[in-house]
Amino acid sequence: MFKGLIGKKIGMTQIFGEDGAAQPVTLIEAGPCFVTQVRRVESEGYSAVQLGFEEVKPKRLTGGQLGHLKRSNLPPLRYLREFRAKEITVNEGDKVDVSQFTLGEKVDVSGVSKGKGFQGGVKRYHFRGGPKTHGQSDRLRAPGSNGSTTTPGRVYKGHRGAGHMGSDAVTAQNLKVVLVDAERNVIGVNGSVPGSRGGLVVINESRKQ
Repeated sequence: MFKGLIGKKIGMTQIFGEDGAAQPVTLIEAGPCFVTQVRRVESEGYSAVQLGFEEVKPKRLTGGQLGHLKRSNLPPLRYLREFRAKEITVNEGDKVDVSQFTLGEKVDVSGVSKGKGFQGGVKRYHFRGGPKTHGQSDRLRAPGSNGSTTTPGRVYKGHRGAGHMGSDAVTAQNLKVVLVDAERNVIGVNGSVPGSRGGLVVINESRKQ
């Protein structure tokens, strides 16, 4: 059965369990989403459901995007994402919300991690840095020498060093659903979710549960 939603990260809070222990919880405004297209094995070669999220003004979309949504009499939707599914129980034009998830269920949440800009090796890969003493005053957080003068006489591709950090596609797996509020379209998961507040996230049924 198909289970999936598109949402936006609200932020973090905590919920106290029956034993009084505090659980870190991430709240996500998930849905309502509309089924914009159903892909079948017979026609496309694979089985999937395409969902749309967040209504916007028509001028925000291109003519092709508006035409794609108009096929099923759907409003202009900013985000479209596809979910692979073996058993499809929804039709084009249907609305799906957080009520499809139950308390205690495990989900995978995907998003884009926070961008850190250009960072050095100490922050990016936890390099130790140089010694603080013996006359060294300006190379404490430097990565040190790499490569060599003989074989191979160069630095291998993929070597860890300074560079752009963050803004990567990240999936937090096996997060437990601890809150489902269908009236407010809010779902709470136990643990952290990639991205900043207001960032787009995709919720899938966990693959490893």
